[in-house]
Amino acid sequence: MERLEEFAKTCVDCGFWLHKELGPGLLESVYEALLFESLKEKGLSVERQKIIPITFKGRVLQEAFRADLIIENQILIELKS
Repeated sequence: MERLEEFAKTCVDCGFWLHKELGPGLLESVYEALLFESLKEKGLSVERQKIIPITFKGRVLQEAFRADLIIENQILIELKS
């Protein structure tokens, strides 16, 4: 659990500093790309735009959900701007 909290703190810190540096008003894709790079620079394992299959009524929908960022295979970040 302690590592998860460290990962979460790093994610929040990177998001905070990114917003402080750039401010509001940019496209979500800009914040996503820069947060991805910031988290990687901190040494975290980060996946971007990962497809996550969803099962509904016995059917697997392969591209029903695309996660913006997944960190250390434990934290999912959905950005909104």
